[in-house]
Amino acid sequence: MAAFLQTKGLFSLPTNPKNAKIKAFKPPQSLRLRNFTQNSLKPKSFDNLCLNSNGFQKFNGFSGGENYGLSLKNTTFHICKAEAAASASAEEPKFLGIEVTTLKKIVPLGLMFFCILFNYTILRDTKDVLVVTAKGSSAEIIPFLKTWVNLPMAIGFMVLYTKMANVLSKKALFYTTILPFIAFFGAFGFVLYPLSNYFHPTAFADNLLSVLGPRFLGPIAILRIWSFCLFYVMAELWGSVVISVLFWGFANQITTIDEAKKFYPLFGLGANVALVFSGRTVKYFSNMRQHLGPGVDGWAISLKAMMSIVVMMGFVICLCYWWANQYVPLPTRSKKKKEKPNMGTMESIKFLASSKYIRDLATVVVAYGISINLVEVTWKSKLKAQFPSPNEYSSFMGDFSSATGVATFTMMLLSQWIFNKYGWGVAASITPTVLLITGIGFFSLILFGGPIAPVLAQFGMTPLLAAVYVGAMQNIFSKSAKYSLFDPCKEMAYIPLDEETKLKGKAAIDVVCNPLGKSGGALIQQFMILTFGSLANSTPYLGGILLVIVLAWLAAARSLDKQFTELRREEELEEEMERAAVKIPVVSQESDGNGSLMGGPALNTAGGDSTNSSSESSSPRKM
Repeated sequence: MAAFLQTKGLFSLPTNPKNAKIKAFKPPQSLRLRNFTQNSLKPKSFDNLCLNSNGFQKFNGFSGGENYGLSLKNTTFHICKAEAAASASAEEPKFLGIEVTTLKKIVPLGLMFFCILFNYTILRDTKDVLVVTAKGSSAEIIPFLKTWVNLPMAIGFMVLYTKMANVLSKKALFYTTILPFIAFFGAFGFVLYPLSNYFHPTAFADNLLSVLGPRFLGPIAILRIWSFCLFYVMAELWGSVVISVLFWGFANQITTIDEAKKFYPLFGLGANVALVFSGRTVKYFSNMRQHLGPGVDGWAISLKAMMSIVVMMGFVICLCYWWANQYVPLPTRSKKKKEKPNMGTMESIKFLASSKYIRDLATVVVAYGISINLVEVTWKSKLKAQFPSPNEYSSFMGDFSSATGVATFTMMLLSQWIFNKYGWGVAASITPTVLLITGIGFFSLILFGGPIAPVLAQFGMTPLLAAVYVGAMQNIFSKSAKYSLFDPCKEMAYIPLDEETKLKGKAAIDVVCNPLGKSGGALIQQFMILTFGSLANSTPYLGGILLVIVLAWLAAARSLDKQFTELRREEELEEEMERAAVKIPVVSQESDGNGSLMGGPALNTAGGDSTNSSSESSSPRKM
């Protein structure tokens, strides 16, 4: 259906036609011109012509006869069919105020993210139960496992992933990466765990422990329960590979920036909802042992049920990915990429040392990683002492995950109010303050539990149970504060920096500080265990180290707050000065046709009367 635009007064002739010369417009011979009038019932469109009049409506023809001048009034122009179709399709159908095209992206992405986080919570709780409660193992295995098994496996996996990315398509790469995870977790629940007693070198590990001594319990336990350690590594890789690489890579591929700004925060809230539901699931299956007869391995049955859910959710993830690839169009993007500095380790260290602002930010990042590791491993050792059974341990971890989800959801809702009410400095200090207060309570209950035991007995608790609850509160509030306050504060700290410092500083912190924070706590614990013989003997020293690190964290946050506030004030002052300095010059057309700027006294360089010049420029000039 041809579309027409009736134009009246779109162009106007000069008031004095004698001084204006209109040249006849002679189109090229290749343009086929047709006359269109208002009374034409079936106008014909041009074959290959579509002109744009720079901001006016697009048209596809001219009214012309012998004189090819522009006709001014009562002239009808033909619009391109493509433009008409584009304008007709501009209004896309909506559902609940959201475009259907956007819903086709967000719904499968939201379902994928829910399933991935649901699985991750089950796997995270299960991996701790396996390696901590296994016979001949304890929480002392975790620092050695993270440093000497998890880190090399992660590096090796990323090298393999990079090579696969060079030869496989994006779809094939996604399935090739996620399907081995699904297959492994299903095989572990139904094959590896039931047969673990047949291929675990228990006797060899016992002989090795008798020779080396109990301080090497952690490293030897890795060999003793190697299949459980493999599950631990695969569960850790699920969090880093499936969430960070596969999901967010796919989400960034099919969503636009405007859609990401609107819906990515909702994914964060949905993640905490998944945390609550998965925690309840772990709790339910962990309590199955109460309904089973004597002699039945209740943990094996619970593990089969939870791994079945993990496999089912994994196939739902694949189905959502397939559907999105089939029915969701990819957005068009610019091929220009912003260069990011590729800094090596030594270059990153040099850059960190050159800027006080970046040094303080690096201290905050490293201190968080070390503090969390120091507290978490010590807490899990006490958790095993209180709940030695795998089912009891897993049931408690289910409650822990649900509480973490609720606390994080609540903190995310409160975080905006905290930022608006108290500012960046208070928000950045909440996480270390929570760690400091709960850390003092946790280590005090461990070190001085005897004298306060009668007081705790009145509340029906032992010092060990009280330490477990306080440690759980510390982990819950520190993680919720990390997701809702620490991460936003860290990213906001880059905003007032200049582009070079912003890019290089972030690259340096990603290269040096994140790995240092994660492995620093594990290395400190390994040194303490090998020096003092066990994690329990190292507890007083770990508490002292934690106190020093958190105090350094608070000092760095306070220093960073002063610098951040100063930079923000300078930025606001510059913006105010720029707004105040904006002036619109007056362009005067001289009789000779040359334009000159009449800007008042500042532009009057001839030394004449500024008043006369300004009044002259403000009055209309006869042409």
